[in-house]
Amino acid sequence: MIRASDNYSLAGSSKRILPNAWNDIMTRLVKTTDTILMGLIGSGIGASRSPALHQSEGLAQGYPTVYRLIDLDVLKLDISALPELLQSAERTGFQGLNITFPCKQAIIPYLTSLDTAAEALGAVNTLVLRDGERIGYNTDWSGYAEAFKAQMQDVSLERVVQFGAGGAGSAVAYALLTLGVKNLTLIEADASKAETLAKQFIPRFPHAIITVPRDPAAAVASADGIVNCTPIGMDKYPGTPFPIAWLKPSHWVSEIIYFPLITELLHEARALGCRTIDGSGMNVYQAAEAFRIITGLTPDPKRMRGFFDAL
Repeated sequence: MIRASDNYSLAGSSKRILPNAWNDIMTRLVKTTDTILMGLIGSGIGASRSPALHQSEGLAQGYPTVYRLIDLDVLKLDISALPELLQSAERTGFQGLNITFPCKQAIIPYLTSLDTAAEALGAVNTLVLRDGERIGYNTDWSGYAEAFKAQMQDVSLERVVQFGAGGAGSAVAYALLTLGVKNLTLIEADASKAETLAKQFIPRFPHAIITVPRDPAAAVASADGIVNCTPIGMDKYPGTPFPIAWLKPSHWVSEIIYFPLITELLHEARALGCRTIDGSGMNVYQAAEAFRIITGLTPDPKRMRGFFDAL
């Protein structure tokens, strides 16, 4: 019996995905023309809540829904396999895909078009496959913005330090600037990546000051809020993105990681008395918007939040 939560290493020890293997599995999975077939491409995604969120919402609306995890680690692949993975998804009838680390930027060259947000951010987390078209969207930024407005609407946005300037980081920076952050400091292991993102956003947000610091510790010391957009803190990448000694009780701290829900950074911040927000809200809101884009159905974010909390 094939379950929607299963992972498959379709290529064995090979670096290539075999279309016939995909076709065989999906023929057995897809029972009716009303079935919604979706998936997630990324690395180390075995603990993702996306299958449960999307399948539960689809079924709540009366549609059999299958959500596949296409885990590069399980398949022993890297981002060079993206063209073949996309072709296999098209051949087997996927309506759309979610895209996560480390593919949000790498996938763009293989798409036919981007929506306004994805183009501005240079990152895609939602992909529609329709009539030979591959249309990229970004719902990360709106997901973060909606979650932040719901839980942190009264915090100071004068000075914010963000760790991480990759695909997720660009979306969160876009959201923070849209929410009205006045001084945004970007810190990335590869400083050139942070500088590129700053240059990209400066013309779009003339009201804000966007900088890459020479002294990260000093930047954190003068910040009102700190946002972690790196993978550090995930089960696969334990730890914190900066020394905990830099934290002050006056900081608010935001994570976009949701598994584990309470990262080491959030645990230490809460122990210190910082106000915090975990990554669950962003995950739910971005998933709801991705579901709408891919299926054309109107999701219920509150219901999807209930699904998330029940997991």
